[in-house]
Order: sequence, then C-alpha cells, then structure tokens
Amino acid sequence: MEERDIRAFARQVPISAQKVRLVLGLVSGKKAVEAVDILRFTPQRAAQPVRKLISSAIANAEENFGLNRDDLYVYRITADEGATRRWRRYGARGRFKPILRRSSHVTVILREKTE
Repeated sequence: MEERDIRAFARQVPISAQKVRLVLGLVSGKKAVEAVDILRFTPQRAAQPVRKLISSAIANAEENFGLNRDDLYVYRITADEGATRRWRRYGARGRFKPILRRSSHVTVILREKTE
C-alpha cells in the first residue's frame, strides 16, 4: 500500500516561528488524536492555532480519503517565518524605536500508521 500524505497549512499565524516551534516539539511523531489532546491543555498561545491545524488535517483525512482518525500520526510538522510587520514607536529626543511583529507559516503532514 502506498504512503498517502495529508497536508494542512496555516498561513500568517501572528506568532513568531521560534515560539511556535517550542509547541511543535511536543507533538511531532505522536498519534494525531493524542497530539490534539496534548495541545488542548498546553498553556502557550501558539498551541491553539496548531491544535486547530491538526484537527483540520484529521477532518481532511476522514472526509476526502476515508481514513480512520485513530490510524493517523503526525509525520512532519514545521514552522517557517512569515512576513514581519514593522511597527513604529517614537522615543525621546526624536529617536525611532522599531517594533517587529513577526508571523509564521505552519505546515503539518499526517500519515496513516501501517501495520
């Protein structure tokens, strides 16, 4: 049987990729249902968009490919840097204090566990 990759993407997540990667380390290689449960009780702000992304990938697998959610696992999950908005704050003596508002692109690939 061939390996089928189920992909899902989240673009322009308004959290830096470095902070998202801390959460991704918790779930890579785990069963998909178990990963959603772990992320539900993780206090980091990045856990919610990652949980929604994995849930979306599970729903895609069930609806489009007819796979069972208990057979899926997180094959690969990555966070890449997105666009950076440059915000400005003015300081004393006419100085300029830049604020970088970073975003990230998160990609998840699920696979079916083969016996």
